[in-house]
Amino acid sequence: MDRKEKYVALVTGSTGGLGTAICKRLADDGFHVIANYNNQEKADKWRSKMKEESYEFDMHQCDVSDYDAVAKMIENVEKKVGPIDILVNNAGITRDGQFRKMTLENWDAVMKTNLYSVFNCTRNVINQMIERNYGRIINISSVNGQRGQFGQANYSAAKAGMHGFTKTLAMEVARKGITVNTISPGYIATDMVMAVPEEVRNKIVAEIPVGRLGGTDEIAHLVSFLASKETSFITGANYAINGGQHVY
Repeated sequence: MDRKEKYVALVTGSTGGLGTAICKRLADDGFHVIANYNNQEKADKWRSKMKEESYEFDMHQCDVSDYDAVAKMIENVEKKVGPIDILVNNAGITRDGQFRKMTLENWDAVMKTNLYSVFNCTRNVINQMIERNYGRIINISSVNGQRGQFGQANYSAAKAGMHGFTKTLAMEVARKGITVNTISPGYIATDMVMAVPEEVRNKIVAEIPVGRLGGTDEIAHLVSFLASKETSFITGANYAINGGQHVY
């Protein structure tokens, strides 16, 4: 593929801890990064912080749970930069609570942001990838989509849904130069996890065989690996990166 100097990578949920690490690593590895966000105030602060670290990303606001908004965003990206070569479906939220008390609103919000977004974004890039006979789709799931987690019926269901989606789409486009894979992180040292009370965090770490939380840079490294053109024989796979907390 020689149509341009850099591969274009769209990262959803870019302004969170994991999204930030992914954007920076892809940029470091030579990709042209498109950073998706939803919250404008948070994005403005993020942009300033990234500039201080010598990173400048093309940023596009969009609620990825909204199919029409996603279609418009991707159309704008393609007009401005060109076709998307790599899609990292990273956007996600939690609305935890025991299922017997879970509201339809909290179920719906998590399913739309965490799973519908994967359909919305992938559906709007897949045909262009097929036409060009090249693409990398990387879905960020979770260890709790593999093993389940108390109080996360909505989150676990959405993240588990990514696995079925990944495997099926991988089979459908395997001969089109497109790979589709999932990454399932365990507990990572993001701001959200570090905000958990220390005694609770210590209990979590005690359950991780390697004895520590994962680093966002470790997940980002794996994303960049799967985004590379050299990984064309890896598809339909799930990469569990959880420090041995869940093995099977």
